[in-house]
Amino acid sequence: MTTPRLADHRPELSPGDLVEAMTPPPRFDSVRFETYVPNPEEPSQAEAVDSCRAFAERVNAAAAGSGSRWWSLFGGKRKTAVGDEKLGLYLDGGFGVGKTHLLASIWHAVRGPKSYGTFVELTNLVGALGFAETVDRLSTQTLLAIDEFELDDPGDTMLVTQLIAKLTDAGVHVAATSNTLPDKLGEGRFAAVDFLREIHAMSARFGVVRVDGPDYRHRGLPDPPEPMSEADLLAAAEETPGATLDELDDLCDFLAGMHPSRYGALVDDVRAVHVRNVGPVSGQDVALRLVALVDRLYDRAVPVRVSGERLSTLFPEDMLQGGYRKKYLRALSRLTALSRDLAKS
Repeated sequence: MTTPRLADHRPELSPGDLVEAMTPPPRFDSVRFETYVPNPEEPSQAEAVDSCRAFAERVNAAAAGSGSRWWSLFGGKRKTAVGDEKLGLYLDGGFGVGKTHLLASIWHAVRGPKSYGTFVELTNLVGALGFAETVDRLSTQTLLAIDEFELDDPGDTMLVTQLIAKLTDAGVHVAATSNTLPDKLGEGRFAAVDFLREIHAMSARFGVVRVDGPDYRHRGLPDPPEPMSEADLLAAAEETPGATLDELDDLCDFLAGMHPSRYGALVDDVRAVHVRNVGPVSGQDVALRLVALVDRLYDRAVPVRVSGERLSTLFPEDMLQGGYRKKYLRALSRLTALSRDLAKS
């Protein structure tokens, strides 16, 4: 029996599918504020839960005070923040401290129309629908939750700052997570100084909540399993229902021809991913596509097995010291967790 490859999948998505899919991924279907377990050694985590809960209550109160979204559609003006209360909440902290758990908990706690997506999924939505239609669709929402907020190029900077300005002006509350403070977005990746006015204007719309602590995915847990031998990997792939098996180089070539907006659909029905001949990748474009794929695998809790070199070698040292360092480290953290999932089975 031949194990199918991810590279043989060809998912098709319409713009309507992209909008419909803007909900928390399966890994975060059941998370709530009550299921977040703060690290007792990191008081900022318990404080962050309180701040997020209070933000969700403010969103619900604002929606109730406006008479729901239909009021705004027929000419009414929705209630906006008063005093020092801002329409945006920004969760800042390292990877693996539970920011996505808190963001999804906000989404679950808020009533009414709401959307949830990663930063990449949001920019993909604008690309599919156009800026004006995206604003029209999202302006009717009570809440927009944006995970993994990042500004990697000037185009995204202008796009997202304008989108958030339009949405918050319409009374939409925005909650976001990132590893970078909002006034430092883009730093080290492009000439952020040229866009300081736009970046600062956007950051002024957010209240910042810091979430400190070590990566919970590795707190007290063993190192990831060693790479498997080629023969053992092939056998494991054949014995695992719903598994795929790809060469790393072939998979990277395949991802280059697919828009990242389809990566989630690519792995929706996959139960385990097996990758042969893992080793350092070359080129930021290749590496960033792998980061996007790893994020979608992690969202869907799809475990991973590999042969070749250790997962920690996937991104060369010069990449780990560059402007996308935090993205690569997050991907390695998530891959480590996913590789443990199959090691336990």
